[in-house]
Amino acid sequence: MLWSGWGDPAEAADLPEPVAKLLREVLGVRPPASPAGSWEEVRLPVTALPPEALTELTGVVGEGYVCSGDEDRVRHTRGKSTPDLMRMRAGDGSDAPDAVVLPGSHEEVLRVLRVCAAHRVAVVPFGGGTSVVGGLTPRREGFTGVVALDLARLNRLVSVDTESMIAELEPGLRAPQAEELLAAHGLTLGHFPQSFEYATLGGFAAARSSGQASAGYGRFDDMVAGMTVATPRGTLDLGRAPKSAAGPDLRQVILGSEGAFGVITSLRLRVRPVPQVRVYEGWRFESFAAGSAALRKLAQDGPVPTVLRLSDETETMIGLAKPAELGELGGMASGAGCLVVAGYEGAAEEVPARRERAAAVLAGLGGTFLGTGPGQAWAHGRYAAPYLRDSLLAAGATVETLETAGFWADLPRLYDAVRLALHGALGSPLVMCHISHVYGTGASLYFTVVTAQSEDPIAQWEAAKRAANEAIVAAGGTISHHHGVGRDHRGPYAAEIGELGVEILRGIKERLDPEGILNPGVLIP
Repeated sequence: MLWSGWGDPAEAADLPEPVAKLLREVLGVRPPASPAGSWEEVRLPVTALPPEALTELTGVVGEGYVCSGDEDRVRHTRGKSTPDLMRMRAGDGSDAPDAVVLPGSHEEVLRVLRVCAAHRVAVVPFGGGTSVVGGLTPRREGFTGVVALDLARLNRLVSVDTESMIAELEPGLRAPQAEELLAAHGLTLGHFPQSFEYATLGGFAAARSSGQASAGYGRFDDMVAGMTVATPRGTLDLGRAPKSAAGPDLRQVILGSEGAFGVITSLRLRVRPVPQVRVYEGWRFESFAAGSAALRKLAQDGPVPTVLRLSDETETMIGLAKPAELGELGGMASGAGCLVVAGYEGAAEEVPARRERAAAVLAGLGGTFLGTGPGQAWAHGRYAAPYLRDSLLAAGATVETLETAGFWADLPRLYDAVRLALHGALGSPLVMCHISHVYGTGASLYFTVVTAQSEDPIAQWEAAKRAANEAIVAAGGTISHHHGVGRDHRGPYAAEIGELGVEILRGIKERLDPEGILNPGVLIP
């Protein structure tokens, strides 16, 4: 992972000329006053970790698995939000951990937590480092140091139960590794978020991730049949049946907890057979409202495609649904409405019939079939957008995403409220939106915002994000559908769950983590 951007540096691409022209002429984007700093220019704080804590941690995990070199610290600093990247490009490494600790087992995680609790050392559970909501930036005040607990050594496929269709995997597995291991057994999770290439299974669970094929496979939290969790107080082993009436489901306490309550050390996940057929296609609708109605019909009455997403007029015009063809108007004429991508995965004998029935619904509600070209182009470029963001930042544009979800009846108001808030905060930005996760009762809205960088682009975006968050809360949406809470959403999250809800979270935190060492400042309002 590039230390100051996203992904493999070899995959970086120059902006297409139509996009560069749009930035200059429409948004007034100009090259930044100074280029991004080099690795050598990153300013790191002096390590504060107590020597005795360092010695004890080394005794737990062994020589070579407690790392305090500059490169290790930089690569475990913050996540990958636009403000995170801007700070790194400016050489600001002030949030770097004092050391990186790599445990090799559940028992070692437990012992590391005990050592850190005894010495008042804050612990940041670290998977792929892909958080975009400040989920890897702990509060330092009141602690003697900070360590990143990197779970990369917990990377095994432990077992496969093909009768129950459950696989036990360790949390440090990156998604491509997990898929490769499962494919050897003819299985898949079917979880393919935009962060797929770098994110880990533990991170998916801790943030309630939702993949691009969620319409067919469900969200990641739907896949979790059981888990083992290490806490400063001991071990939680959760989930022993498909469903249970034995009290509240404590798995839900850990799912979405972002490492604030415990460290997931094993996951028992529902798996599916690797699909025999994958086909993706495009449809055109006259408006976002018409496309939304079609998606709602499929979500409520079926048949539901495996992948189902709708770009609004602006996103369709720019072609953001197909990053590899950005600037080519999404393969449709200018102003030609909204693009729907529908994908079908499954058995060879099942997919054609489901595709035919869904096509009848889409056509009956005004959709125009565009063939498989747009769908295949989306599938080819589905992980390319974060690379595009790096290119836009280098060109002098601020580009960031935010997301929410609401009930179908509330979506139009939610859509308008967020757009108005962003325009009010930024002047005349480019605001694009798509629906990419659908349910019988509602759907998500995912916004991408592009504007010219101000003299203080971090403050510029933070003001816009506050305005958007306030609009989401006022319009009745959730503050996050799949990015999580982190530090960035704590205030709106408190408003969403209310004072009593905040008290409950604090009570759980106090019981599982009495010293408050786990990801302090993250999630809990």
